[in-house]
Amino acid sequence: MTTALIVIDMQQGFLDPFWGATTNHPGCDDNVVRLIDAWHSAGDPIVVVRHDSVNPDSPLHPANPGNALIEPVAEADRALLVTKSVNSAFYGEPDLESWLRSCDIRRIVVCGIQTNMCVETTARMGGNLGFEVVVPLDATRTFDLAGPDGQTTDAATLMATTAVNLHGGGFASVTTTDAVLADARQGARA
Repeated sequence: MTTALIVIDMQQGFLDPFWGATTNHPGCDDNVVRLIDAWHSAGDPIVVVRHDSVNPDSPLHPANPGNALIEPVAEADRALLVTKSVNSAFYGEPDLESWLRSCDIRRIVVCGIQTNMCVETTARMGGNLGFEVVVPLDATRTFDLAGPDGQTTDAATLMATTAVNLHGGGFASVTTTDAVLADARQGARA
């Protein structure tokens, strides 16, 4: 079964202090590159998703330099580029679900930024749409976030909560980059 790699919002703007000083999982970028390299070597499809914010003050607004993809992702040999202005890649252009179905792809691996926002939302929707979804959590990252009561939840807790939401909720299998790559190598030998 062909598996598409969905790389979410790996953009320069997420390096901006706009998001706060705390990010977690510094290995995320390296793990995303490892996944891209494996998919490229296997000849499997890579979908790159870019967030085009409608907020002109956002680093991710198309008029701002932060909208640009980080170099390894920008250079990826991708099958499809999806642009979106909301959390889910399934509400972007072109239509991701239609493209996946037209390619007879039923399994997706979702990675990128932010774990608890666009990655989680895309994974949830993918699960709801009937795709088999895999999320290598160490190929994602997020930031501390203040709640409505003003209390800040740290990035590690948000990441752990996303893992529970996705895995425990039946939306996706949450795993590691190493496990995804081992599975891909095993599949190539089968």
